[in-house]
Amino acid sequence: MIYWVFLVLAIMTEVIGTLSMKQANVSGDVTGMIVMYTMITTSYILLALAVKKVALGVAYALWEGIGILVITTFSVVWFNESLSLMKIGGLTLLIAGIALIKMGVKKNQSNASNNTSRNHPSRALSGTLSKQIKEA
Repeated sequence: MIYWVFLVLAIMTEVIGTLSMKQANVSGDVTGMIVMYTMITTSYILLALAVKKVALGVAYALWEGIGILVITTFSVVWFNESLSLMKIGGLTLLIAGIALIKMGVKKNQSNASNNTSRNHPSRALSGTLSKQIKEA
C-alpha cells in the first residue's frame, strides 16, 4: 500500500514541478525554477520507491498519464492555454491506454499466481507434501 502512496506523491510532485517551471518562465521568477528542480528530483525519488512493488509499466503510465491530465487542466485554467478537440481526443486515448495497461497487469498477475507451482518445483513439492501430511 505504501508503494501506491509513493506513486501518488510522485505524481503530485511532478505536477507541481512542471507547473512551477511554466510559472517561472512566465513570471521570470528564479524561485519557481528552484521549486521545479526540487519537485522533479523528489518526484523521481518517489517514483523509484514506488516501482519496488508497483509494476514499472503501470507506475510510469500512471505517473506520466495522470501528470499530463492534471498539467493540461491547470494549464488551461491558470495559463489560459487552449484545449482543442484534438487535445481532448488525445487525453481520452491516454486515459483508455492507462486503463488497458492496468487491466493487463492484473490479468498477468493472476495468471502468474496460478502458475506458481508449475514454475517452481520446490513450491509444487511443498504443496504435495502438505497435502500428504493432511491426508495422513
